Amino acid sequence: MKIVFLGTAELACPCLEALARQPGIEIAGVVTQPDKPKGRNLRLAPPPVKVTAQILGLPVWQPARIKDPGAIEQLRTARPDLIVVVAYGQLLPKAVLELPARGCINVHASLLPRWRGASPIQHAILAGDTETGVTTMYLNERMDAGEIILQRREPIRPEDTAATLHDRLAMLGAELLVETVKLENPPRQPQDETRVTLARKLTKEEGRLDWRKPAVELERQIRAFDPWPGAFTMWGETLLKVWRAQVVPASGEPGDVWPGLVVATGAGGLQLVEVQPAGGKRMAAAVFLRGHRMAAGTKMR
Repeated sequence: MKIVFLGTAELACPCLEALARQPGIEIAGVVTQPDKPKGRNLRLAPPPVKVTAQILGLPVWQPARIKDPGAIEQLRTARPDLIVVVAYGQLLPKAVLELPARGCINVHASLLPRWRGASPIQHAILAGDTETGVTTMYLNERMDAGEIILQRREPIRPEDTAATLHDRLAMLGAELLVETVKLENPPRQPQDETRVTLARKLTKEEGRLDWRKPAVELERQIRAFDPWPGAFTMWGETLLKVWRAQVVPASGEPGDVWPGLVVATGAGGLQLVEVQPAGGKRMAAAVFLRGHRMAAGTKMR
């Protein structure tokens, strides 16, 4: 079977590696996003899938837009039996969807139709879901709305961050993709449109902690936004990222700070366990407090 693989983000790398190991599968090409400026020096950096493809010795194509005529012609020339898409970042046009005889399939990091969209892992943690999973599905012209092929469930642990959950789902998705590709007659289960929830793309500003919210919600936000965009608050004029926290009893006005770096919230308190001042390193809250005197009446905002 000849496959063209479309992917960009780290989530897609285990899927590409798993396909490359399968006997009887030829990966005719890997399509990924163009290199982008990164870091303080804004040097061009390749997307994770490109790095993985080069290690595997696979041809890499980086069109700016998959709907461009040149990109479509390149896919047509490859004559794939199947197109596999994982965390690619662009919707496929009809001309691409109709190219392969076996269609275009996708691996998505949620139990569709729950959490369609760009950030399903973060939104599952934010919402307090106790489980999530991965779905393989056929692609159509709508975002994450295609017919479901297979699904696998994965519990969300109380200590999970977006990073830890991402890594487990990436491996689970690779296993499910291989199982899906091997099916002779894959099932087609339409999604229940009455159960759709959307995982919209997150912004950096959404990382700001609103101390008027309940402590349980803020604790989930901190885990959901690790590693990006990162949860943060203001300590006076210092931006303080918060990487770990725990819910504790507390009273006072939202934002009031008590000994032990306990912050009052709209309901209960949040004890900050690991923080990072602007320009500094991640550190235990006790280490931070040794270098930052907490004045009376201190508030987080």
